[in-house]
Amino acid sequence: MSCVSAVFVLRLRSVSLRKQRPFGSVAHMTSPRTGLTVPFEGPLHSQRDQVQRVEKLGYTDLWSAEAMGHDGFTPLVLASQWAPTMRLGTAIIPAYTRGAALMASSVASMADAAPGRFVLGIGSSSNVIVENWNGIAFEKPYQQVRDMVRFLRSALAGEKITEEYETFSVKGFRLGVRLEQQPPIMIAALREGMLRLAGREGDGAIINWLSADDTAKVTAVVNDAAGGEPREMVARLFVAPTENREAALASGRYAMAAYLNVPVYRAFHEWMGRTDALGTHWQRWADGDRKGALGEIPETVVDDLLITGSIDECRAKIQRYFDNGVTTASISLMPFEGVDIDEAIEGLAPTAR
Repeated sequence: MSCVSAVFVLRLRSVSLRKQRPFGSVAHMTSPRTGLTVPFEGPLHSQRDQVQRVEKLGYTDLWSAEAMGHDGFTPLVLASQWAPTMRLGTAIIPAYTRGAALMASSVASMADAAPGRFVLGIGSSSNVIVENWNGIAFEKPYQQVRDMVRFLRSALAGEKITEEYETFSVKGFRLGVRLEQQPPIMIAALREGMLRLAGREGDGAIINWLSADDTAKVTAVVNDAAGGEPREMVARLFVAPTENREAALASGRYAMAAYLNVPVYRAFHEWMGRTDALGTHWQRWADGDRKGALGEIPETVVDDLLITGSIDECRAKIQRYFDNGVTTASISLMPFEGVDIDEAIEGLAPTAR
């Protein structure tokens, strides 16, 4: 085949890939998916048995995150070889902390390691991670995510890109990896603007730190922006299967305070109508009274945002998220007092239903 013919075939292949419906879209799902957050405790190299155990228990997905621990891709690369039936996703990769070309290379490498099984979850992250920890200005988060998603759509399809996006520019880049299947791109979203972006330009939304009732509201926004076509909704659910109520409340308040006081999350919960419930907490936190602020997070808010109780109670609460529009649950087990992680993994497993 001549060089010209090869290029022509490659371009045709790229166009056809862009027209395919992503593997992870709602159209490919017949039932809710239940996943776990990875990595597990301990060194990455030692987690093969744990990954293979959860695959046998019927968990469908493994979802990573990226903040101050392991990067978002490496745990999934390992899992791709250890658990050949599981879907692998990032929830989430920040849109700021990799340049455009490096982002495309990272995503393509992961998609190439697990063709048809990888889902990219991308979002703005927060000012703490982007600005305080990485020294990158946390400006125009909506535009940054939108531009990175648009760039990745083109780059992963094999196009040569020279483009002046609103938040960055790319000159003469073409990805050197040719993918067998395009990965779905999910957008992490809190408020209406980003939720609508997830519906219009993403294959769905990734949501977290919200109640089952909140889920119905955000799902409606995403699906409306998609023209009424259901999108995948991935919810990171923070679960502590313990009947030690006091331990759950104390540890839960501590865990969620770190999020509730990040500006993007505070704005989200104000939009969800929690200003009266959390107003005193926010004020005391701003005044530097961190210990006192923890006590001002009402029990009702802990119960809204954190899934606790017996295994059966936790299963019922997770089901409420599915009932309100979640299609994939990424369970993050909280190592609180009274929580046996291994028992929780087994008790919440799809095979235990």
